[in-house]
This record gives sequence, structure tokens and C-alpha cells, in this order.
Amino acid sequence: MKTLKLLIIIIIVFIPFYSYSCIKCHKGIEQTSPSHNFACVICHGGNDKTDDKNLAHKNMIGGRNPSNVKNWDKSCGKCHEYNLKRVKNTIMYTNTGIIKNAILAWGENFSKIYSTSNSQTFDSNGHEIITTNVSKRETLAGELYRKFCSMCHVGVDRLLGYRAHHSSGCAACHFSHDRSGKYLGKDKSILGKKGYAKTHKMNILPGNDTCLRCHHRSGRIALSYEGYYDGNNSLVPTKYGLPGPDLISGVRNIRHMPEDIHKKYGMECIDCHTSRELMGDGYLYENLYNQIEISCEDCHGSPNSRPKTAKITKESDPPIIESKHYKVKLHYGQNAVLTSKGRMYSNVIEENGKYYLFTKRTGKKLEIKTITNDDNHTVYGHEKLECYTCHSKVIIQCYGCHTFYDKRKKMFDVIKGKETDGLFYEKEDYRSFYPFPLAVNQKGKISPSTPGCQTFLTVIDKNGHKTTNDDLIRLNNKKVYKFAPFFGHNVGDKAISCMECHNTLFFVGFGDGLVSLIDKSIKTTIRCSKLGKPLNAINEIANGKLTTTSKIVRETSRPLKLEEIKRYLRANLCIICHDKGDKKIYGKKIDYSILNDTIHKQLLGSGK
Repeated sequence: MKTLKLLIIIIIVFIPFYSYSCIKCHKGIEQTSPSHNFACVICHGGNDKTDDKNLAHKNMIGGRNPSNVKNWDKSCGKCHEYNLKRVKNTIMYTNTGIIKNAILAWGENFSKIYSTSNSQTFDSNGHEIITTNVSKRETLAGELYRKFCSMCHVGVDRLLGYRAHHSSGCAACHFSHDRSGKYLGKDKSILGKKGYAKTHKMNILPGNDTCLRCHHRSGRIALSYEGYYDGNNSLVPTKYGLPGPDLISGVRNIRHMPEDIHKKYGMECIDCHTSRELMGDGYLYENLYNQIEISCEDCHGSPNSRPKTAKITKESDPPIIESKHYKVKLHYGQNAVLTSKGRMYSNVIEENGKYYLFTKRTGKKLEIKTITNDDNHTVYGHEKLECYTCHSKVIIQCYGCHTFYDKRKKMFDVIKGKETDGLFYEKEDYRSFYPFPLAVNQKGKISPSTPGCQTFLTVIDKNGHKTTNDDLIRLNNKKVYKFAPFFGHNVGDKAISCMECHNTLFFVGFGDGLVSLIDKSIKTTIRCSKLGKPLNAINEIANGKLTTTSKIVRETSRPLKLEEIKRYLRANLCIICHDKGDKKIYGKKIDYSILNDTIHKQLLGSGK
């Protein structure tokens, strides 16, 4: 009898318990995951006691995707209540940052926090926050978000385009879609049909292609990380008369360029980013940079200190819980490296004075180089720089965004779920990726920046008249271009050299940086013919006077100050000979009086 009971338990636990009537039609469908080993109706609803298709599908939860946001409380939320509460507040779902910055970039005023849903929750300081559904924002910026930006929103099924399909809700990240959007699994009843995931198998650990479905637009961070660049959008044939060498949604050509150094060593997006960033930590944030908890210094240390760690001691510590799904599982007693918010990484440890990262999916062990006390990282004044300021190889910059809003036509409003009057479409003037202008970011550090955005608006009324004709959208009632601090996700181990950085005026916001000694000016050739202002520059100098022509638009961010630019340029007096980090020269504030000593006078040709 005991043997029989044991056999029954083994059968229940280890053999997929799909509903018999369901697999009559869906024969061969993939098991979702080892932990989802139960009847189909548990997730999908419906009736598994009948062979009649109509009766079997009656009262199904969410149709093909029970995890969509309208039903996720009834499906995934029944077992994963804690995770669902986190996801409902994550910026990946609320889109509070995108909505807020779209409103600001379009020069509109607001006093509410807009989200993809009405909610009452808390910020990280414990203060209550009430958000307003963006469907109630009846302005151009609100409508632009709903009809354009929200296509990548976690709460929306995107089943059109090429290589950009994704489901809504939990399935947005945990199920893969083929580039064509078709089901390619073993269930013959839906084989080749669009609107389905690639297979019925769940991604416990989402792959890079999942991230790329959304993050190939705007800053192109997923493309840059993988080593792709979509600068040629005209679909010019490159081989056998076909566009290429590869395609992305739009439809756009993508060309190959150097990949991020972390990608080169086999790391995926999830190997750096934590579940608390992707799925939320339970708090609501207005901006992305507040939810991000990782930084370069977490793993590589700072010039003055090594990475911080904490010992794994409790069964509730994230490394114990989360690494159960990884190839390498962390255990009690190990020293886990901490994020910038003081939380444990679940795949980064310190061991015998060295630091290691384990890739979550493959278990590859990578030793991490630290920079503490390294001459190149102890340069005086560089503590004000983000690590990726020097190590970025590519920052995608799109200049001159010309947006058209045609009231004669209709467009689908993703949030409202219906077509409404008003069609948006856009084009750009030009795109570049190197060099890039620098600015002070929200953390008070100098970082790369990118146009964000240089929006020229044309509005066409129902009679076909242009009520607004390619006008630059105002900010604080001024016609200024906008730039935003940005991390391009394309870094290398070799940094930009001292000489290259300090001799390139583009980095301090002067665009092409054409210098005239006659009228003491620094200007750029790439200008807006309508406004006469430079497109790719933040600053200009005319008659020796600095003018800031663009605005840095994130909270507490700003352009570089004149004194900062002067210090940046003056360093060339030393860099011309000393182009590498040297503590004796750059370990403290540069003493320029040394240029008057006997040795330097001889070198400069001014001493006898």
C-alpha cells in the first residue's frame, strides 16, 4: 500500500497533469515549466470535462493569454500574489517616467502623477501616492504616449510588426515570440498562427531577445548592447538585393558594430539587472533612475574602495531564493556583493579577496576586475564622472524629430483600447553615435547625454490646414532644444583616451566645434535653417561670450558650467605630454605653476 501511494505521488509530481480533454486538440503542446505541472484550467480557466470546443473554451481567463492585466489577479496572481503586487508598481508597467518626461518634453504643465492605471500606493520613503490614469490626460503629450510610446507597455499585447511581438502582463517577459509572431511549437492546432508565443514553454529567465522587443527604440539600448546600429533606415539592399544585413521592427536595417564588453564575455541583460529593477521592489517611482539599483561601482569598486559585500545568513536572503532558478545556486555563508541600494546580488560574490559573477542561465564564472587604487581611475576631478562617461563607445543621438499630428485621420489609442481622431507620424533629420555631448545628470555626475527631444510639431486640422507648421515645441515658453543624460549600454574595457576627450569640443557641448580666432567664437555647422540654432550643440561662443542654446531636461540636471569647460580645456597643457593616468601628476589638483620650472621651460622652448 505504501509503495502504491508513493507511486501515485511520483506520478502527480513528475508527470505533466494536463487536462485530458484539452490535449485531445492541443496534443504535443509544451509543458509550461516543471513548477507549472497541473491542469490547464488552473491557469486558463474553461471546462476540461467536455470534448465540445465551444463549451471547453467558455469562461476561459483572458483567451490565449491568461496573464493579461485584465485577468492577472485571477491567473498568475492566485499563486504569485507578492510578485504581482511588485509588478503593478514597477516602472515597466506604470510607465510613470516615460509619461512624465513626455509631458515635460512637450512643454506642458501638470500637477499629477500619471500612470497606466489608477492606483493608491507608496514611494520608497513610505509616503502615499495616488496616480491618475493617463487615459484622462487629454493633451497632445498624453495622446502621443497612448498612441506611440505605450506600444511597448507591459500591459499591452503587441502582435504587429517584425521582431517586436510581445504579450501583455506576466507573459510580456516570461514568454518568447518568434520574429514573425507565429507559434512554432508542437501543437498542430495553432501551428503557424499569429498572436501566440513561439511555444507554450515559459522563460523563467527572460533572454536578451525578450528585452530587445521593447528596448530597440528610443535610446536603442538593447541594439547597442548586442552590437547593432539602425542608422540606415532606407532599406537599401546590401546582399542579393535584400535589405540588411539584419532587420528590426519599423521596418529598419540594422548593421553590426562593436558589442558591449559584458556581452562579449557572455553576459545577458539579466546578469546585471536584478529582479527588483525589472519586476519592481514594491514601491512606486516617478523616474527610472530611482528604480535602478545597480551601478558599475557595485562590482568593479571605486578608486578608493572595493565592492561592498554581506554574508548570506537567512533563508529569505534574495541569493537563496532567486538563485534556485540559476545554473549556479548560492548558499549560506557566501559573501554576496551589494547593489548601490545595499541589497544583495543573487549572482555576484566575493571569494578569497576576488570577485566573481556567475551568468544566471549558463553558470559561466567570470572574474571581475576592480579599479581600486588604479592610476587611471584616481585622476583628480574624475570622481565627478560616471564610469560609462569614459568607457562608452557609442551613444545613439537622433537630431531633429519632426512630428506630425493629422486630425483628419484616426489612430488606435492603446490605453483607451479604441481608434480615436488624430494620427501621429514622425521623421528625423540625422543620427550619429560618436562623439557625444556631456552634461551633469540627476545624481550630480558628469555623464553622456543625447537629444531628448528636439521636437518640431506640425498640426493638420480637419480641413487640411496646418495650424502649426514645423514649430519647435517650447519649454518654459522658450524655443530651446533639449538633451537628456543617458547611458547607452555600449561600453568597452578601453576608455576614451585623455587626449581624445580633452581635444574634442563635441564632448563639452560645442558640436563640430569650429573655432575662429577672429571673432573669438566656437560654433557648429549643423544648424536649424529655421531657427538658426545649432542642432548638435549645447553651447556656443560668440565674441568670447558663452551662450547655452539647449536645455538639459531631467530633474537637477544641467549643462556644464563655464568654469568646468575651462578646466577641461586647460588640462591639455599637461595631457599633450602625459596622456595616461599618473598619480604623481593627476592624483591631486594640477599645479600649473610647475610649467614655469627649468625643465618645462626648456620643453616649451621658453627657457635658456
